[in-house]
Amino acid sequence: MTIDTAPVRADAHDHAHKAPASTDRRRIRRALRPGAGRTHHAGPLAYLLLGIAALVSLFPLYWTVVAASTDNTRVAQTPPPFLPGPNLLKNLGIAWQDAALGKAMLNSLIVAGAIALSTVFFATLAGFAFAKLRFRGRNLLLLLVIGTMMVPPQLGVVPLFMMMADLGWGQTLPSVIFPTLVSAVGVFFMRQYLKEALPDELIEAGRLDGAHSLRIFWSIVLPIARPPMAVLFMITFVHAWNDFFWPFIALDMTNPTVPVALTQLSAGYVRDQSVIMAGALLGTLPLLAMFVVFGRQIVGGIMQGAVKG
Repeated sequence: MTIDTAPVRADAHDHAHKAPASTDRRRIRRALRPGAGRTHHAGPLAYLLLGIAALVSLFPLYWTVVAASTDNTRVAQTPPPFLPGPNLLKNLGIAWQDAALGKAMLNSLIVAGAIALSTVFFATLAGFAFAKLRFRGRNLLLLLVIGTMMVPPQLGVVPLFMMMADLGWGQTLPSVIFPTLVSAVGVFFMRQYLKEALPDELIEAGRLDGAHSLRIFWSIVLPIARPPMAVLFMITFVHAWNDFFWPFIALDMTNPTVPVALTQLSAGYVRDQSVIMAGALLGTLPLLAMFVVFGRQIVGGIMQGAVKG
């Protein structure tokens, strides 16, 4: 007995031709749905909530300016002042001179810049290796890197101080820079981004063109990784600029960073809170200037990376 398969084949052939057409129709329906492709505008409630959040975020900075522009007696009064006073420039000058903030800011710029640049480079390089390269022990090494995030940094202060002394770097800027040239958080952050945003086809195409791993990293990985690199640079720079614990141990008052230098303003029996706040304002101004200058590029890089992802 024979079975005629011609109708079945014909139905299958017709179904194969109808499937793409039905898919196209579904896509057209989605595009014609109400609101598709339109720009959505925030309502009054959203603007109100954003305004409140902005005011709450800016209030500490405003209070710093108010406290830095009055005298110590006025700051201690109840209720405290809510409008700036006339002594801002005077207190800024006293804080600048008493804490030697000129040299401190230069040291902080060198330390924070070197740490941020090295962290971005090495974290991107290690993140690329953990995300796309195949080598023995990759998962174990990644677990070890992540495991270092669970160790409190205070446990390594004594051996690290002894190591810097043996190298002859005591009380110098390299003793602050070299222990933090790369961070486990940065490696994990870059690895997670490159794992999703970097297609394997680009790496394979580079291999077919005869490019080695470093050439692929320089020509393919770095252009794709610019958005997270900008974010990591900003986060690392701010953290290194504000770091107090290790620079306070590794440096002395003759060669301090900004947080270490500001401790000189609180020395003595009577603390002038207005001068202390003026020093804190001076130490914050470089970070604010960086956000103003590079904030739009960083946000644009984040949005570009989100769209590509």
